[in-house]
Amino acid sequence: MREKVEAVLAKIRPMLEADGGGIELVDVSEGGIVKVRLKGACQGCMGAQMTLKMGVERALKEEIPEIVEVRAV
Repeated sequence: MREKVEAVLAKIRPMLEADGGGIELVDVSEGGIVKVRLKGACQGCMGAQMTLKMGVERALKEEIPEIVEVRAV
């Protein structure tokens, strides 16, 4: 599943990088929990939680139904 998650994140990265941010995959648990680290402008941004839930989590769940949640670490 980690490879699938990386493939989806590769599609999202250009949008984050366009705003000076980034995302790094930290872990994918067997229970469907994805842990990521926001980088650059995304780190500490007031809209980071919305980006994480409405952008990253939504995109991952659409392509990988086994994903339950995305968490920033």
